Amino acid sequence: MPQALERADGSWAWVVLLATVVSQGLTLGFPTCIGIFFTELQWEFQASNSETSWFPSILTAVVHMAGGCRVGVMEEACLQAGLPSCPAGLGMCFSFQSSITVLGFYFVRRRVLANALASMGVSLGITLWPLLSRYLLEDLGWRGTFLVFGGVFLHCCICGAVMRPVATSVAPETKECPPPPPKTPVLGCLAACGQTIQRHLAFDILRHNTGYRVYTLGVMWSILGFPLPHVFLVPYAMRHRVDEQQAALLISIIGFSNIFLRPLAGLVAGRRAFASHRKYLFSLAVLLNGLTNLVCAASADFWVLVGYCLVYSVSMSGIGALVFQVLMDIVPMDRFPSALGLFTVLDGLAFLISPPLAGLLLDSTNNFSYVFYMSSFFLISAALFMGSSFYSLQKKEQQGKQAVATDALEQDLFLEGKDGSGKQWCPEIMYSSRPPCPAGVNKYPWGCPASSRSSHECLLWPKAVLQAKQRA
Repeated sequence: MPQALERADGSWAWVVLLATVVSQGLTLGFPTCIGIFFTELQWEFQASNSETSWFPSILTAVVHMAGGCRVGVMEEACLQAGLPSCPAGLGMCFSFQSSITVLGFYFVRRRVLANALASMGVSLGITLWPLLSRYLLEDLGWRGTFLVFGGVFLHCCICGAVMRPVATSVAPETKECPPPPPKTPVLGCLAACGQTIQRHLAFDILRHNTGYRVYTLGVMWSILGFPLPHVFLVPYAMRHRVDEQQAALLISIIGFSNIFLRPLAGLVAGRRAFASHRKYLFSLAVLLNGLTNLVCAASADFWVLVGYCLVYSVSMSGIGALVFQVLMDIVPMDRFPSALGLFTVLDGLAFLISPPLAGLLLDSTNNFSYVFYMSSFFLISAALFMGSSFYSLQKKEQQGKQAVATDALEQDLFLEGKDGSGKQWCPEIMYSSRPPCPAGVNKYPWGCPASSRSSHECLLWPKAVLQAKQRA
């Protein structure tokens, strides 16, 4: 239906952006409030910290392991309505990845700003979900609260209906239907499965794109520490005699601050002066996030934790505004959906491991400070790895470009020397014991190192060649 297709950067793109904000607020904002239910679930099932941590880890991990677009968001709403951790996480995954993917096609010129505004939906969710959770938990218990949440998630169906297909610049061709293919043998089915996996999971980009490999591994490593404050901050505060309402308010402070900080981070990163430095800004945000957790581990006083949440919000806003934009900068947009698929699958594995690993550490030490030390270690080391690797790759890329430019100049020079005009270029190098260039270019006061040869071939140096051409 070509008449139903929307164009990029059009007016409907802003409607899709609004739907993305709502869907991300409902899906990505929800896992951050799981810490409010942590103690309740632990008491209900008489489970250890490590066992209870599997609930948020499975929920968050499955969020990052699938995708689609319009239909995916609608399926997400129906799956989330059930709200056990695995089906709900699968539903959130459809919505999260679908909204990010479709936003990249709807916005071209303002893509950085659109990603930052979309991540503002996560901030709204982080702000509102803890307050709503605390309010419903007191009256309905955790079972009744989850039932209400299931009804709220059904509103994502409306967001999915808004995400109509985007028109492409190439008109579809009308072709006759080919004859039905013969029955596919078993080997052909396996090959088809391999092609399907290759299309949706960009293993070829992982092998050949070094920047994508560095970024994926770095983000994966950082995720082993990134979600821990969202899961353990509320139990940590309650362990140190902070009121339950105040403990829930800490998560809301992080979300409320991000409402204003994420768009600001997107505006700064979207400026042309920062276009080539976004990956370094992302690494800096990850580094600040890890350093901030050291402050939280030092004291559990409520006002110290409030200050921690404010500083933590700055780094979190930078990470949220840049994480997908940096990925769009590293891979071409036509391969972005498959690159995003593999990226989030690997990140999901890290999300699955991180909370239970921290819970096991908490069970063995009975000290929440070690959890935040663990978070800082993974974040700081990931930031240093990504920053140093990106710098090395950039230097290598610059050297490669210089080598290509030198080869091109040399090839162009030799072709000019063989075109029959009798003119050849010599480098501007002073040789005191050499005679002038025998190629007939005697007006230049340099000597020629190849003057003794019958067939004149000058030694070429890029700077000297450019100077010679400019003077000619």
